Amino acid sequence: MLQKYFQFIRGVAVNTIGKWGVVLTTSSFITFLILEAARLLGIFTNAYLGLITYLLFPALFVVGLVMIPFGWRQQLRATGKTTKELLSGQFEAKETAGHFLGSPLFQRIALFSLINVLFLVLAASQMLGFMDEAEFCGTACHSVMHPEWLSYQESPHARVKCVECHVGEGAGALLESKLNGAYQMLSITLKLYEKPIPTPVHNLRPARETCEKCHWPEKFYGNRLKTFVRYREDSLSTPTFTTLNMKVDAHRQAGQSGIHWHVGTENIVRYASFDERREQMLWVESRQPDGSFKRFVNTALKSRKAEKEQEPRVMDCVDCHNRATHVYEDPARAVDLRMEQGLINRDLPFIRREAVAAMLPVYPTKEAGLEGVRNHLTGFYRLNFPQVISSRMAELDEAIAAVQKIYNRNVHPEMNVQWHSYPNHLGHDAESGCFRCHNNRLLAEDGASISTDCTTCHSILAEESAESFRFLRPPDQTEPDYPRHQYLQEEFLNYSNPQ
Repeated sequence: MLQKYFQFIRGVAVNTIGKWGVVLTTSSFITFLILEAARLLGIFTNAYLGLITYLLFPALFVVGLVMIPFGWRQQLRATGKTTKELLSGQFEAKETAGHFLGSPLFQRIALFSLINVLFLVLAASQMLGFMDEAEFCGTACHSVMHPEWLSYQESPHARVKCVECHVGEGAGALLESKLNGAYQMLSITLKLYEKPIPTPVHNLRPARETCEKCHWPEKFYGNRLKTFVRYREDSLSTPTFTTLNMKVDAHRQAGQSGIHWHVGTENIVRYASFDERREQMLWVESRQPDGSFKRFVNTALKSRKAEKEQEPRVMDCVDCHNRATHVYEDPARAVDLRMEQGLINRDLPFIRREAVAAMLPVYPTKEAGLEGVRNHLTGFYRLNFPQVISSRMAELDEAIAAVQKIYNRNVHPEMNVQWHSYPNHLGHDAESGCFRCHNNRLLAEDGASISTDCTTCHSILAEESAESFRFLRPPDQTEPDYPRHQYLQEEFLNYSNPQ
């Protein structure tokens, strides 16, 4: 069998071009099989090796196949022979003799052609499956996508494949995504990409095709109680509590509405923004009970050029949950969270203040940033609290490691990703968020504005207080905030027990 194969190979390789074609085809085929077997056995899972296996070797295989007939064509021109004469010189007469099912040579060519087709189909299917893996998306273009890969791994959707949100359904969407991927590879090779990578606001799939496959608008009901722990910048890093009863309801009930009212089936909210990032609204309008729309126009932007107005858009999930997966943290909130988790010991004097301060400078490289964090914290305690250096260095090292991990996840100087490079529109804790629309600049013809009442979306049970449910205890008339305390308590009780 092998002898016949080598005879066939020698026969089709009529010149140097043909021989190199045979070498490329055979070696890439064998190497592909070896690497694929290694992947199936779990010997390697590296994205770069996968890229070589599923892109490079199949491409070399095809190039080799093309070179073989090209070599024949060149040989025919060089010798002036006909194809029949060249075949007779390369193969024995019995190989080219005609039979009912064709000559033995024809049968062999047909067999190898079938093997080639099956190989290419296998390689293509494996390539598509490999390119659908999140690890490929995050690591194949390491320097460019590394920030997104790190944030994705610690996100609420870390077990959801990238393609579930970024690639649509059907052959058309698949083809479009692969063409886009090819352009991205070209832009990376030629360094045509922006730094930082812009959020794909305008070509994201509609929320009904992504978010709503798991999160049904009909199920947006009830309340959610959330307590946020924040720490002061005093020597004790004193904890404070903000507790909110989040009104999640999507539908109006007894004259009330909730956060997801904006995407309720009976409501439509439309807007046009001045900027591509959708952070400055030109106008916002909502459907009224009679079916008409009431428009609120941004009086501060009336004089801006109309041609810069973005395409009007119907509000959906991603207008607020714009960082549902690739979440970048606020430095102060990130430190608060690690302190709450016990990763940073708040017994270290001024640790909250100094941990945040250590991360804020703009360092030239990631390595310089990590070293800068360590130098800042060790320098501060060596100068002001030498006893920490002498007797509590292990605790300080743990805190430094936690702060470095925060910096490593959120700041990427090589891609110009600094703090707040990617604003988060969910809420209004550290970014504008809700206040893009809920402000006094957007006015209707009758002078009305969109509500800015905090209790529209949540009841406030504590706000930066020493107690997590401070506003639920009886208000004290001697306290300065007695009126506010009483109002917030009554609001929560009336909301929880509607008449």
